[in-house]
Amino acid sequence: MYVGHFALGLLIIAKAPRVKPLPILLGVGLLDIVNGLAVMTGIDHVTPNLASGPYLYFDLTFIDWDHSLLMAIILSVLWGSLFYRDTRLALLAGVASFSHFLLDLPLHNGDLALYPHAERHLGGGLWASLGIGSWLLEGVFSTLLVVWAWRLAARRGVSLAWPAAFLAALFIQLSPWLSPTKFIATLPEPYTHLLLGLVITLGFIVPGIVLTILVVNAERKGRQSGVEEGIAARAKSKQSVS
Repeated sequence: MYVGHFALGLLIIAKAPRVKPLPILLGVGLLDIVNGLAVMTGIDHVTPNLASGPYLYFDLTFIDWDHSLLMAIILSVLWGSLFYRDTRLALLAGVASFSHFLLDLPLHNGDLALYPHAERHLGGGLWASLGIGSWLLEGVFSTLLVVWAWRLAARRGVSLAWPAAFLAALFIQLSPWLSPTKFIATLPEPYTHLLLGLVITLGFIVPGIVLTILVVNAERKGRQSGVEEGIAARAKSKQSVS
């Protein structure tokens, strides 16, 4: 799951528009941000496999320190606690972070441990069973979330056209044909792990920041439009009275 994480973050913001968006849009990718750093430092282990689809091209050999159930809970609590001064933001940031594990669960190929070094692992295996179909399924799922968020924002006069377009571009960029990880999987070590980890980390930090900017701009334009409509309505009302 990639775009689906951001799509859910967009929905959370649409349902709670008064909270700061950055903790939400970084939170949905927190586990992968940590994962990228762990891959670069050798804490997590991945194995190049060009047959591993639909867009991953790596087997997730050991990712227990960020993608196990226990660590997902711990990291989510820690992330939420950073915003303790705003109780609602802290709760939503923690929920956004833990949602990453829940959305990954049906897709991952049995590589999500209960806790670090646990024998039992979870994962619905849709990546393995559906292949490219799992990428298309993610697109449908993400679209539904974005449409839901769009309708909620539209009620407040806010257009999510640019955030939606950005997510569409991300979805296409991480397609089975354009995914940068396919090239990375062909590189020799240590470049494979270093570059993959960097791409994973930046692949959630940079889009999270860009999406935040787009959401903030959309909210600002919505408020300006509302003010202008209010002024126009009052002017029209005065003309009618006179």
